[in-house]
Amino acid sequence: MARLYMDEQFPKIVSQLLREMGHDVLTVQEAGKGNLGIPDEDVLSFAIAENRAVVTLNRDDFIRLHRADSQHCGIVVSTNDPDRARMASRLNDAIVDRVDLQGNLIRVVRPAN
Repeated sequence: MARLYMDEQFPKIVSQLLREMGHDVLTVQEAGKGNLGIPDEDVLSFAIAENRAVVTLNRDDFIRLHRADSQHCGIVVSTNDPDRARMASRLNDAIVDRVDLQGNLIRVVRPAN
């Protein structure tokens, strides 16, 4: 299973559900970095230092960071989904079968209803 670092705006319940699915999840808040206005570059640097893929709703900025330098432990960008269980399931489906997230940008998009 994946080692994930959940960005600050990511829904807490989705982090919990991903843990229940077997992923090693660390949130920005658990790392003691919540509500500090940390730049995205520093969020990514921390994730790299911790050997974790960033999971974020901040799609544009993290896609830009990936394009600037793909030397990271993975970036998973997601659209928000009010159905938190479906959101967690779609994230899990996108990463569960991957051997390594290293250098990958993974996009998870909420289905149109």
